[in-house]
Amino acid sequence: MSKVLIKNIGVLVSGRIQEPTLKADAVWIEDGVIHNVGRLDEMDEGAADLVVDCQGTTVCPGLIDSHCHPVLGDFTPRQKQVGFLDSELHGGVTTIISAGEVHLPGRPKDPAGAKALAVLAAKSFAAFRPGGVKVLGGALILEKGLVEEDFRELAEEGVRVVGEVGLGSVKSPQDAAPMVRWAKKYGMTVMMHTGGTSIPGSSTVTADQVMQVDPDVVSHLNGGPTAVSMKEVERLILETPYALEFVHCGNPKVAVEAARLIVEHGAQDRLIVGNDAPSGTGVVPLGILRVINLLAALTPISPEEALCMATGNTARTFKLNRGVIEPGREADLVVLDAPMGSVGGDALEAIAAGDVPAVSVVLVDGDVVVAKSRNTPPAVRPATVHRR
Repeated sequence: MSKVLIKNIGVLVSGRIQEPTLKADAVWIEDGVIHNVGRLDEMDEGAADLVVDCQGTTVCPGLIDSHCHPVLGDFTPRQKQVGFLDSELHGGVTTIISAGEVHLPGRPKDPAGAKALAVLAAKSFAAFRPGGVKVLGGALILEKGLVEEDFRELAEEGVRVVGEVGLGSVKSPQDAAPMVRWAKKYGMTVMMHTGGTSIPGSSTVTADQVMQVDPDVVSHLNGGPTAVSMKEVERLILETPYALEFVHCGNPKVAVEAARLIVEHGAQDRLIVGNDAPSGTGVVPLGILRVINLLAALTPISPEEALCMATGNTARTFKLNRGVIEPGREADLVVLDAPMGSVGGDALEAIAAGDVPAVSVVLVDGDVVVAKSRNTPPAVRPATVHRR
C-alpha cells in the first residue's frame, strides 16, 4: 500500500465552488486515493513512502480540460503534432475530455463506423495515459441512423460522452433531441456545439436550438471560435440549467462579458473550462491556465473560484470522482506557485495579476508524474519530492 504525504501547503484550493479554499496544510493519500485532509501534526509523516513538501505554496485539484479533439494515441492529425496531450500535463491538466474524435482522416460517418470509432477511442484511452494524463476518450459523434439500442450498447462498452452535437450528420434539433434523450438514459454526458461554424460540415447553433436539443453542456459559450450574441448568451444563462463552457480557442470579449453575467446571476457553479484544441487555433498546452487567468484577472471571479471551475465543476458535469480535494476522491493534484518575476506573492495573486502560475509538481493517482513543468515559468518556491 503506497502512502503519500503532501505537506506545508500554504493555500489549499478545494475544487468546490461553494467553499473554494480549505483550512488545511496537509493531504494524506493511500493507494492513489485521498484519505485525509487536515493538519500536518495530525498525520504520521514517518509512515509515508513519498513526501511532497510544498514550501508554503498552493495546492489545487488537477485541472480538467473539458474540450479536446484527440484521435488515437498522443498525435493530432489536425496540427500534425506528437505529444500534445502529455504537454497539457505540464500545464497542470490531469484529465482531458474528448468532445469527439472528429479529426480522424477518413472518419466514418455511418452508424456502425461512428460506434466503432467511439468504442475504439474509449477503450484505447482507458488503457493509455500519455505522460500520466487521464483521457476520457471516445465521444460519440451523432450520425443519422443511430437508434436507441446503439446507445445502450455503447454505454455497456464504456462510451460515456456524446461529442459536440452538430459535428456529425445529425444537425437539426428534431433529429438530435431523441438521440440526446437516449444518451442521457444510458448515463452519457452530452455536449453541444454552440455559436458559429468551426470547421466545414459543422453548423451555426442558436440558443433556441440548444434548448430544443437539451444537452448537458453548452460547448464553448464564448465561441468555438465564433460566439453567439450576448443576447443569446444571456438566454442560455437565464433560461437553461446547462453547464456553460468557456474555451481558450474562442472569443475573449464574450468570455469576459459572459463571466460577468454569470456572476451577476449567481451561476458560477455551472462554468467549466476547456481548450477546444487541437483546432485551427493550434495546440495550447497552457490553455486551461490562460482561461483561468482571463477569468480571474478581468472579471469578478476570484482566482480560487476560477480554479474550482476548471476542476470540481467539470468533474461534477462529467460524473468523475476527482476534481475535489476530499477523502475518497482520486488523488490528482497540482502544486502551484507564483512564477519568477511575477508581481504576485503566491499562485493566486499571480493569477489575479494575469500571470500564468508556475506548475511545480503534478500528481495523478498519488504518483508524481511531473516534478518540474517544462511549459510554465519556474516557481519562486519549487516544491520538493522525497522518496523513502
